[in-house]
Amino acid sequence: MGGDWGPLALLGSLFVFLVLGVPIAYALGVATLVTAVFVGLPLEAVLLKVSDGVDNFALLAIPFFVFAGALMAEGGMAWRRVAFANIFVGFMRGGLAMVNILASMFFGGISGSSIADTSSIGSILIPMMKKQGYDDAFSVNVTITSSTQGIIIPPSHNAIIYAYATGGTISIAQLFLAGIVPGVMIGVSLMVLAFVISTREKYPRGRVIPIKEALKITWQALAGLMTVVIIVGGVIGGVFTPTESAAAAVIWAFLITMFVYRDLKWRELPRVLHQVIRTVAMVMIVIGFAAGFAYLMTLMQLPFKVTSFLLTLSENKYAILMLVNVMLLVLGTFMDMAPLILICTPILLPVMKSIGVDPVHFGIIIMLNLGIGLCTPPVGTTLFVGCAIGKVPIERCARTLWPFWIAMLVVLLLVTYFPALAMWVPSLKYPGVNF
Repeated sequence: MGGDWGPLALLGSLFVFLVLGVPIAYALGVATLVTAVFVGLPLEAVLLKVSDGVDNFALLAIPFFVFAGALMAEGGMAWRRVAFANIFVGFMRGGLAMVNILASMFFGGISGSSIADTSSIGSILIPMMKKQGYDDAFSVNVTITSSTQGIIIPPSHNAIIYAYATGGTISIAQLFLAGIVPGVMIGVSLMVLAFVISTREKYPRGRVIPIKEALKITWQALAGLMTVVIIVGGVIGGVFTPTESAAAAVIWAFLITMFVYRDLKWRELPRVLHQVIRTVAMVMIVIGFAAGFAYLMTLMQLPFKVTSFLLTLSENKYAILMLVNVMLLVLGTFMDMAPLILICTPILLPVMKSIGVDPVHFGIIIMLNLGIGLCTPPVGTTLFVGCAIGKVPIERCARTLWPFWIAMLVVLLLVTYFPALAMWVPSLKYPGVNF
């Protein structure tokens, strides 16, 4: 359809609009419509696909998870998770850096957003780290890279987007479970790196938290911790579907935030709702236009052509995986995560299936790759947010980020070439659960 010029028109127009600074959601939509006119496809057919793209029950989980995360982030969960993490690692050399990473590991999954995690944790810990003598660029880099754990560790709305991009052919619950070990691996690798740097730079140790104080802190943090238990435990135990667990998380987060913690005032609730609506609206616009974009890619047989091209380069599974990783890493430096998942999944998933890679495993691979991109110039949105909070020039942070990139790349390569690291937890038997 459209000969050899159709795919070029689709991808070329998207590239042109992005270079011109058009927001990704609208760039996808305009590129789709321009290409439809170019190849002579009725616009009604494309717009129906755009409409169908957001008409999916599973996508209800996204606004619920975003709202639950916003409530917990605004309602005092941030400083409570910092205090809770401080019990376990605050006494070590570079204790605040360790607390920063562990706090994101414990509760990053509540928001499922690295930007939200950087904003909530960074606003507390970056000023504290700078005050205690930590290098300001180091403080920012620890915060932004550790926040990517929230993209992988369940519940992650990016996993829901990936499951949707596969055409609903894989289980969201399996994706949640597959993210546990890789997410923890990111945290552990960053903690090892932070400890080495802290030892070399002689950053301070924190104090050992007395038992009585530790119990009080744990009790205060327990209600927030239960949000993750409700979501993940409910899905694993077969009590909830992922969408139902997201709704239950909102109810629990609302009750805890407004009636237990009470750090969020009722008059501030409309502001939080407004932020959630803006975020969800943009995500849904991206999903809708990406559905139309994917429809054109399918008509033009773009996934088949990409598969054939990559297989002509090499038939070696590991070489193709390396090529795909490099492609995703490069793309992740220029575009945000959600639209890239929606664009790349229909193209690359047939390639992965042809070489025997499990779609759930590939979902974790793609999220790990794009998570690194969020911390990488020129369009690393999490990097921009962290630098703004820390009041550090982006160029200065970028120059000292390379050890953190290496730590995250090591995890990416391990998960890529040792699938059991992602697939072991989903492979376990869970009573009452049918994946």
